[in-house]
Amino acid sequence: MSQYSETRFETLEVEWREDRVVVELHRPEARNAINAEMIAELHQVCARIEAAPKPLLLTGHGTVFAGGADISELRERGREEALAGINSRLFERLHRLQAPTVAAVDGFALGGGAELSYACDIRIATPTAVFAQPEPGLGIIAGAGACWRLKELVGTSVAKQVLIGGFKLDAEAALRHGLVAEIVPSETLRERAHGLIDRMAASSAMALRMTKMVLDADGVHPLADDLTQAVLFESADKHDRMTRFLERKKR
Repeated sequence: MSQYSETRFETLEVEWREDRVVVELHRPEARNAINAEMIAELHQVCARIEAAPKPLLLTGHGTVFAGGADISELRERGREEALAGINSRLFERLHRLQAPTVAAVDGFALGGGAELSYACDIRIATPTAVFAQPEPGLGIIAGAGACWRLKELVGTSVAKQVLIGGFKLDAEAALRHGLVAEIVPSETLRERAHGLIDRMAASSAMALRMTKMVLDADGVHPLADDLTQAVLFESADKHDRMTRFLERKKR
C-alpha cells in the first residue's frame, strides 16, 4: 500500500490511484467551505502530485462543489494574511501542476469555491451548477484569481457581469461562455470526469505536460489581488458585512 493512501485528511477524501488522484472536498457541515485546514491539506496533495505527476480530479461532497471560503475565518484575517495570499497561492499552485486537472462541479461553486474550479484546466458541470462571486457584498474582492482568471476564461464583459454586476452563471450560461466543457447528469458526473481523464491518459504524458506549459506561459501574477485584498481586509466595512452575514446564518 502506498504511504499516500494511508494519510487521513480532515477536510478531504483522497483516492490515490495508479494513474490519477481523486480529491473530494469534504466539509458537509459547511457546504464544503474552504477553510485554512482545507488549504493546508490541498497543499499536501499538490506536493505529492508535484513529486509524482498524475492527473487530478477535484469534486465536492454531496450536491455542492464548494460554498465559498469560510467567512468566519475571512472576517478575522487582516493585511498580513491578505499579503500572504493564503487561498491565492494554493490556487496558483494547483493551476501550475504539470499534469491535467479536472473540476467536476455539482451545485454551488461560490466565491473561493468558484475560484478553485477556475484554477483547474477543465470543468464539467451538472444542470444544477452555479458559479458566482459574492465577495464585494462582503467588503472584499474575489482575491484568489477570479479578477483575472475569469476574464481569461469567459471574456472581460462576462467577467464584469459576474464580478461587478453580481450575476450568477448557471450551468447553461457557463457552457455558453466556455467556462465548462459539458453539462452531464449529476449521477454520471464522476463517471464522465473519469472518462475525460481516461482520454487524457491515452495521450503522451510528456506531450500534455508541454502543451499545458506553453498554454500557461503568460499567466498573470497574483500580487495585485493580494495588495488590494490587504487594504480591504483592514476595513471596518468588511468586518461589519461579514458579521451581518454570520448573524443571518444563525437565525
